[in-house]
Amino acid sequence: MVQKEAAALARSVFAQRYPAFERMARVFETSGIRTRYAVQPALWYLEDRSWPERTAAYLEGADTLFVRVARAALDAAGLDASSIDTIVTVSSTGIATPSLEARALARLGFRRDVGRVPIFGLGCAGGVSGFSVAARLAEARPGTNVLLVVIELCTLASRPDSLTKANIVATALFGDGAAACVLRAGDGGLAEVEAAGEYTWPDTLDLMGWDVDPQGFGVIFARAIPPFAEANLGAAVSGLLESRQLCLADVDRFVCHPGGVKVIMALERALSLPQGSLDHERDVLAEYGNMSAPTVFFVLERVLKEGLPRRAVLSALGPGFTASLVSLKRAA
Repeated sequence: MVQKEAAALARSVFAQRYPAFERMARVFETSGIRTRYAVQPALWYLEDRSWPERTAAYLEGADTLFVRVARAALDAAGLDASSIDTIVTVSSTGIATPSLEARALARLGFRRDVGRVPIFGLGCAGGVSGFSVAARLAEARPGTNVLLVVIELCTLASRPDSLTKANIVATALFGDGAAACVLRAGDGGLAEVEAAGEYTWPDTLDLMGWDVDPQGFGVIFARAIPPFAEANLGAAVSGLLESRQLCLADVDRFVCHPGGVKVIMALERALSLPQGSLDHERDVLAEYGNMSAPTVFFVLERVLKEGLPRRAVLSALGPGFTASLVSLKRAA
C-alpha cells in the first residue's frame, strides 16, 4: 500500500468524526514511509471488526507468512524441516492457541518431537529478544538447529472506532511483515553472539503496549518514546558492552529497529552516531513501515549484503519499557 493511499483511507475513516484528524494527518507525510504491506485488502480496514474477526484474519495471515519465511530460512541454511530441533516463534499482534509453529508443523514437515517456544508480549523488541533466546537455546545444545520465526500483523489492530492520537499515529506507521533464520552453535557460521540482554526501566509501563477491549487490541504509543530513547538507550547499550570489556567505540555498526523517523534520529544521538548513519534503517522504514518485531531483521539483511562488520549490535525498544540488545562478532 502506498502511503498516500493509506492517508486517503484514514481520512475517509476519521476526518468526519475526529476534529483533530486534519491537524494530525501530516504524520502520514512526515513518517518517512513510502510504502507498507498489509495482509488484508484496503476495504477490510474500513469496517469495525470484532475480536473473532481480527483473530481469524491473524491466524490466516500468520499461518501463510510463517510457512513462507520458514521455508526461505531453511533453504538459506541448506536444511529441511526435519533437521530443526527447536522452533522459537515471536508474535505479539494476535493470539494463537495452538501456537503458530504447531499449526505449521505438518505443512512444513517438522519432527513430532521438535521443541516449541512461543513468545508473546515483547512488541517491537521481540525480534532482538527472540534472537537472544534462540541463540541461548542453540548454545545450550551445540550441534542442534534452532529456527527463529518472527511475525507481526500490526495492521489488524487498526481501529476505526478509536478516535485517539495514538491510533492515528499507529495507522500512519505500522505495516505487516515476517522474518526467520536458523541458529546453530559450535560449527562456525556468519557470526557469533558474544553478548545479549535486556534492560527494562521502572515506571514506564505506559510508554508502549496494548490496551485490550471487546473489539481487540488498542495501541498504547506515547509521544515520549523518542526523547526517552535519546536520554536512556546509550547507558543501556554501554552496560551490555561493558560486561564484555567493550565500549560504544568498539561497535562497527548498530543495527536498530527503526520505530519511526524521530526514533531513528533519537537513536543516532543516543549512540553518538553522525546524523544519517542509520541509513538502512531509514530505507527499511520507507519501504515497509514499522513492522514491529521483524523490522530489525530487514535491516540486518541489508547489512549482511554489504558484508557484516567485525562487530555489530542489534537493538530494539519495546513494551516494558525495554531495550533488547544482541552483540554479534563476525566469524573468523
